[in-house]
Amino acid sequence: MRRPGKLSILLCLLAYAAVNHAQTVTVDITPASARNRFIPDETLGAGVDRLATPAVEKALTKENLAKIAPSGWQPMTYRQNTELAVEAWHWNPQGTWSDARGRGYFTGSSKPGEPIRLSYGYALPRRGFTRNDGTGNTGYSRLTDGDMESFWKSNPYLTSSFTGEADDKHPQWIVIDLKHKEMLNSIRIAWGAPFATKYEVQYWTGEDPIGQQTRGVWQSFPDGEIAAGKGGTETIHLSQEPTLAQFVRVRMTDSSNTCDADGPSDKRNCVGYAIREVYLGSTTPDGAFHDMIRHTADQEQTTTYCSSIDPWHEPTDLQNKEQVQLGFDSFYTSGVTHGLPAMIPIAMIYAQPEDAAAEIQYLEARHYPISYVEMGEESDGQYMVPEDYAALYLQFAAALHRVDPSLKLGGPAFQGVNDDINVWPDEQGRTSWLGRFLAYLKDHNRMQDFAFFSFEHYPLEPCHFSWTGLYEEPQLISHIMQVWKNDGLPENLPVFITESNLSSAASEAYMDNFAGLWLADYIGSFLTAGGNGVYYFHYLPLQADRGCLNSPGTFGMFTVDKDYRIKQPLAQFFASQMINTEWVEPGKQANTIYPANSVVDDGAGHAMVTSYAVSRPDGQWAVMLVNRDQEVGHAVKIAFKDDRSGKSVAFTGKVDTVIFGKEQYAWHPALVSPMSHPESTQFQVIQTGEGHAEPDGPLKRGQVQASPQTEFQVPPASIMVIRGKIEAIP
Repeated sequence: MRRPGKLSILLCLLAYAAVNHAQTVTVDITPASARNRFIPDETLGAGVDRLATPAVEKALTKENLAKIAPSGWQPMTYRQNTELAVEAWHWNPQGTWSDARGRGYFTGSSKPGEPIRLSYGYALPRRGFTRNDGTGNTGYSRLTDGDMESFWKSNPYLTSSFTGEADDKHPQWIVIDLKHKEMLNSIRIAWGAPFATKYEVQYWTGEDPIGQQTRGVWQSFPDGEIAAGKGGTETIHLSQEPTLAQFVRVRMTDSSNTCDADGPSDKRNCVGYAIREVYLGSTTPDGAFHDMIRHTADQEQTTTYCSSIDPWHEPTDLQNKEQVQLGFDSFYTSGVTHGLPAMIPIAMIYAQPEDAAAEIQYLEARHYPISYVEMGEESDGQYMVPEDYAALYLQFAAALHRVDPSLKLGGPAFQGVNDDINVWPDEQGRTSWLGRFLAYLKDHNRMQDFAFFSFEHYPLEPCHFSWTGLYEEPQLISHIMQVWKNDGLPENLPVFITESNLSSAASEAYMDNFAGLWLADYIGSFLTAGGNGVYYFHYLPLQADRGCLNSPGTFGMFTVDKDYRIKQPLAQFFASQMINTEWVEPGKQANTIYPANSVVDDGAGHAMVTSYAVSRPDGQWAVMLVNRDQEVGHAVKIAFKDDRSGKSVAFTGKVDTVIFGKEQYAWHPALVSPMSHPESTQFQVIQTGEGHAEPDGPLKRGQVQASPQTEFQVPPASIMVIRGKIEAIP
């Protein structure tokens, strides 16, 4: 047997001292210090998103739902993925086309008929960006696809015919990205109908006008302002001397209002702007135009972006039946909503108000309860400026409130960001997306139509997880909440995170207890910061994706077999139980959260133990402790203070403890083997097994006879809930 050396003994003693030298967590229970009151059945929810077609039947079984229910998530939000995919959503496959030839703008039927089991997204043929933040590697822009029969067209609902404002209040634009700075002096635009009669051609002075919108300006080329456009194919000599630029924008402010090939019977065919193809490069002294754009009908084309897209489409644009949106009848009758009102979406960015109104009429005719209506999906990821989103928002809000004035509408379902969303400055120099959106609503006296604010939360960069990511979460949440307030969000307006998890891409990190600890910190921090509702993503059990380094990952709380039968619960399932059923009292009564401060840190400014305290309606207090120290447990005393009396307060009598940590759960990744090619520095990861959890629960429960001197031992890498009665110390 190998005898321990002096260093090993010293480390053991230090670890023992760390565990047994108690620190104090102080909870301020002064009534005025309360941070938030929330009803779990309205506040702690989860989401259901687009699914692989087989999952609709196989994941929504009673057996699966019975195994998911103990996670404790209650209200549901129905996530709409079609707008991220640049698709028009047929929430009801039954409906009518605007064009008698069976194409155009589709409006779902509001009349209940056969239950809607599945619904589909139809790709938009008048698309103007190569990719957005949701499409991945599917689809392409019609601006550089090499096909003169196809074209990009802007959204007709952003024209004066629908907004009631002059078209120059909602200028439409396209942006071309050459990937490298090039010497330019000419652009050629093959216009469709309608075309721009007044437009500007500009170049960006900074690095990236899409990702860094305040680090540069759009500068017009010397001869880039066109006041009398004639349509057809126009070649504009932009400058006498070539200009070095990578990004070029065409900004359109006046339309010819001439009709496209679908004719004048529908005014939507005759407003906005259409471009069949765009070319960019230089003109030599001999008059020859030299194009630098790659024209191809795939994502290898020269990248373009656009301000908006016409939602016109036809039946053949249904191209993907492997991924579907859950039908509303399946959603409401399966049991996944727990019989509670659900937050539902309406398509807005690529839709028309009549379709949204019909959706609400359908749901209400079925007597399905609606809590809130989220307006559109991730408008910032679709490159929309706030005034355009706001103009659509008001049109759709008017249509929805004609159906039901009591509907609570909101949005804009921002992507999972950690800081303010900035856009190109307006005429007043304002760059805050949210600030300008709110200003638009106020200027139009329509703030009463904005009942809640929503955003998503995916704080960590995909495939770049490290343990230190846990240390950042409380600050990230409190920071972004303050950012929204600084942008002018009304103090009493409900704030919801309607979709959330570690990051926007699944990986094995979701299966590790790292993910469980993060979830507890995230929920506790958001509620402490005053959040009104949070939705975990994804509620249903999903098959694993091939994620980082080809390893499996899932957004769900379980591993499943090929038929979506649940095999094992994962870390976030147990963390969900700790939050929803152990820390707060579930149900329809309010829990109140109070500030709790911990002094346990690592000497480098990182809090090792975070703490969250609630007063429950059953008369008990519960403190949730998250020990982010991977290797060392910590002894913690709990003290309560009430500034009204100045007396100390403590847990007394029998106190329940519940623990989720490494002794209750450990994820064992699949074994991988890097196989090098003998003639290459690249390697392939070969899967040699399947990851699994062992141990895999249950939570550890205990009970102690508490006094003011009681020290609670919080194991390393764990969540601990301490729950009981408190009394003033004599």
